[in-house]
Amino acid sequence: MSLLQDTIDAVRPLDEKVMNEAQQTLDYLMKPQGSLGKLEDIARQVAGITGKVKNTFRKKAVLIMSSDNGVTEEGIAGSPRDFTMLVTDIMLRGKSGACTLAKHAGGETFVVDLGMEKDPPSPGLINRKIRRMTSNFLHEPAMTREEAIHAIEIGIEETCKLIDKGYDLIGTGEMGIGNTTTSSAMLHVFTGEPLDVVVGRGAGLDDKGLQRKKEVIRQAIALHKPNPADPIDVLSKVGGFDIAGMAGTYLACAARRMPVMIDGFISGVAALLAIKLCPEARNYMFASHGSAEPGAQIIARELNLSPFLTMDMRLGEGSGCALAFHVMDAAMYMMNHQGTFEDLGAPPAISNLHNS
Repeated sequence: MSLLQDTIDAVRPLDEKVMNEAQQTLDYLMKPQGSLGKLEDIARQVAGITGKVKNTFRKKAVLIMSSDNGVTEEGIAGSPRDFTMLVTDIMLRGKSGACTLAKHAGGETFVVDLGMEKDPPSPGLINRKIRRMTSNFLHEPAMTREEAIHAIEIGIEETCKLIDKGYDLIGTGEMGIGNTTTSSAMLHVFTGEPLDVVVGRGAGLDDKGLQRKKEVIRQAIALHKPNPADPIDVLSKVGGFDIAGMAGTYLACAARRMPVMIDGFISGVAALLAIKLCPEARNYMFASHGSAEPGAQIIARELNLSPFLTMDMRLGEGSGCALAFHVMDAAMYMMNHQGTFEDLGAPPAISNLHNS
């Protein structure tokens, strides 16, 4: 048995009994039933994940997957490929957008190299390099099937290491010039949505670059014919190592009964990949924010997850996860500290009358 299959087999449904107990606790808090909206949904879902009615996140992390994409040779990105290494180096120095927001939320960031072309000079990088960038999928598959599975399993392994160290809330992040192209290609194959809908400007393509991006994806899919019923086939032919690694994070968190945060468009495609591999994994995911990328609404629909925040963000890196950590903490604090009608000496009948 492979690590990937073992992880998928370990995923179990949420604990419905504990979720019902959590709902009873929520209903007796000093408020009208349901009046705290998504905060109540979060608290109930986390209870089902952990098996405990009341929870606290003591160690939070954003796990960032970095990799280069060979398809950038086709002029589909608004930034040069060197930016993957340069931004990753900024992350290692704790100065990127995601790192700043994570620190503000009391979290940490960890960066994994799955396939960067160049190595950043700063220390702290987790080196799990498969090779120096994927192949140019306009001419050949992005990776072999074995490499695709290996990349997912690296994500599983690095996530489990964090869980073993006591991290109990993990967000997904990525860095890789060209990865809105890989994400759009995978989303197009999985959903059949038109390229005009799923392909955006990424880091700032002009009109000519946007049309080139769509045409490259169109030609690559016609050449390789990825099978939408085989998620690994889609990943290997038009995906990226970073997407694979994040899919591994989602699967590992589900197998270890830990909540996991989706960032934006690219990590949303990775979440879709994870769900294609293991539908039950969806119940362990939380959508941090609605990305400004055009395909983000399709992702929300496919995942059937409503984002916490609408902030017009499109940075990636895991920045939305770091911001949404505050919302997750607020839901847990509500559950643990908000007063109940019992605190007022009111009998259950009064609570029921107030909530009717």
